[in-house]
Amino acid sequence: MAEPILSIEDLRVEFDRSEDKVYAVNGVSFQIDPGQALGIVGESGSGKSVTLMSALGLIRENGKVKSGVVQFEGKNLLKMSSRQLEDIRGREIGVIFQDPMTSLNPVMSIGDQIMETMLTHHYAGHREAFDRTIQLLHEMGIPDPKARFKNYPHEFSGGMRQRIMIAIALACEPQLLIADEPTTALDVTVQMQILALLQSQRERKNMSVAIITHDFGVATNFCDKIVVLYAGQVMEMADTSAFIQNPAHPYTLGLKNSIIEVGQRGRKLEPIPGMAPTLTEPPTSCSFADRCPFVTDRCREELPKLRSVESNHLVACHRAEEVLARAN
Repeated sequence: MAEPILSIEDLRVEFDRSEDKVYAVNGVSFQIDPGQALGIVGESGSGKSVTLMSALGLIRENGKVKSGVVQFEGKNLLKMSSRQLEDIRGREIGVIFQDPMTSLNPVMSIGDQIMETMLTHHYAGHREAFDRTIQLLHEMGIPDPKARFKNYPHEFSGGMRQRIMIAIALACEPQLLIADEPTTALDVTVQMQILALLQSQRERKNMSVAIITHDFGVATNFCDKIVVLYAGQVMEMADTSAFIQNPAHPYTLGLKNSIIEVGQRGRKLEPIPGMAPTLTEPPTSCSFADRCPFVTDRCREELPKLRSVESNHLVACHRAEEVLARAN
């Protein structure tokens, strides 16, 4: 069995504020295998982006990785210098950031921005980088790529800007692509086009992909495996088929019931009650307890450990078996 391309073990990240600390990531562990698409799902503030961005050394100055191991192809990224991480980011690990309008340089043509990645990492010479940029724009579905090479980000639609971000991330043919909310603020048709584009690129290059999303549907339609985060902790982790058919955590069940899928006409939305907790203290009991219909005294007193409930299916819930029975 092949070694995982990325392995995160017991990652803990804190942010200092003037009045307190925020415990943003609390012992997160998962791995991404070669060629696999992993979906990281959860509400805003659940620690999805912070987990992967901190692994790449891309967190704010007041943030600090307190402990953990992040192995990329056998190398611990957390032990690397800023210069070493810069060599890996963009070359071996591509990143699509959340908002293309703020991530793209507004005073630099999109063609030059794609070329810059290849030139910075010495992936190609100037002529080769230009030719590859034209090829990438064509692959991304940008019409008349030679003419649009000189256009600026504001001259493109939101969907086209997202395609340009993907081109930049793929410019050096990375082994792992991290896509942070790649379909946010796009209409449903454009969302599906972007996901189809990512899927075709993944299959052609046998590339691993991690998609960070709050959209349950995006994760289940694109990914092979799903990790559910809540309050900076892994609540559930399973292959997508098991995840859809047998959700075993009340939070996962709540996420599933809070969306309407095709063929469910007439079903009422069932939003998860309450709000996510403030993370100003490290967790000592179940973080979902105050919002959970299955809650017991044990949930409020004891932190549930991530445990196996069936093959390749891990859940951090004291009552996972009852949730499984309810889901079925």
